[in-house]
Amino acid sequence: MRTRCGGLVCVLWLSLVSGFAQQNGVPPGSARRPMTLDVAVTDKAGKAVSGLQQQDFTLLDNKLPQKILSFDAVTAAADPPVEVILLVDEVNTTFTKMGSERDQIERFLRGNGGALTRPVSMVFLADSGMTVGGAPSQDGNALIADLRQKWPALRTVGRSQGIYGAEERLELSLHGLQQLIDYGQTRPGRKLVVWISPGWPILSGPNLQITPKQQRQIFDSIVGFSDGLRQARITLYAADPLGVEDAAGFRTFEYKAFLKGMKTAGQVQFGNLALQVLAAQSGGRVLNSSNDVAGEIAACIADANAFYVLSFDSLPGDGPDEYHALDIKIDRPGVTARTRSGYYAQP
Repeated sequence: MRTRCGGLVCVLWLSLVSGFAQQNGVPPGSARRPMTLDVAVTDKAGKAVSGLQQQDFTLLDNKLPQKILSFDAVTAAADPPVEVILLVDEVNTTFTKMGSERDQIERFLRGNGGALTRPVSMVFLADSGMTVGGAPSQDGNALIADLRQKWPALRTVGRSQGIYGAEERLELSLHGLQQLIDYGQTRPGRKLVVWISPGWPILSGPNLQITPKQQRQIFDSIVGFSDGLRQARITLYAADPLGVEDAAGFRTFEYKAFLKGMKTAGQVQFGNLALQVLAAQSGGRVLNSSNDVAGEIAACIADANAFYVLSFDSLPGDGPDEYHALDIKIDRPGVTARTRSGYYAQP
């Protein structure tokens, strides 16, 4: 049986997210725009690599080498400091799983006697919307107290409601992402957002049909979130709290089919807006199949131990929302660079 995504919830969601895209879209203007990239460089063991120079980097925009206008090698003592945001997703994580997830978050915050290496803030996504905890703090024990004060309520939207429940969870999740972007744009410096969640429903497959109009709206949303995350300097990480329970499951690799940057509306599906896809495209990481959520959080934050900030003149588009793929090459064996996979250029 084929299901057409045309119900009231879906229409409302598409209109809402289309509005987000228009809000965050880059208006036409000058032909070339300076663009800043945060670049994480790691060795084969996944550890941050420091000590690189500008001449070690080659930046490609649509496979064309670009001049690096500025270069900064950032250490752990960044100014302003890199802010870490731990987002507790109560919409897409079952109520029974929330207890063990919170235990893992507390284990991370309690490490080193509660003395955190950089400012951390807590954000909670529930059926009622997104709420921000207290101010960013390096006191893990104070953050634990903040976490315990915000105990999750029973969910009103669940998997038992079928595709319409999935649509509502998708709507709540993407609305929360936009709120997070708005919050990030009010904060200085770079932000590492660890979204602790198995991810929101992808809603893609042979049994789900979407119209060309809906594809256009989804494409506008992709452009809006891409621009918004970049402008807020948010690197997104997806940490799956289901652990080995989810290991080798379809969910752990389904997102990989949607990683390629979308060039036209006719290509898109809802899967192009998956949490894991947005995380990988922002230069972050997708972590799953491990019960050590505390270790996954620490691994994400380790990206801030040493990273590089590059700027270049982005190329103009031949038309609106023209996708440009980005790639960073490092002139040193055994290292890998991660940054945003692309951007949408304007005429």
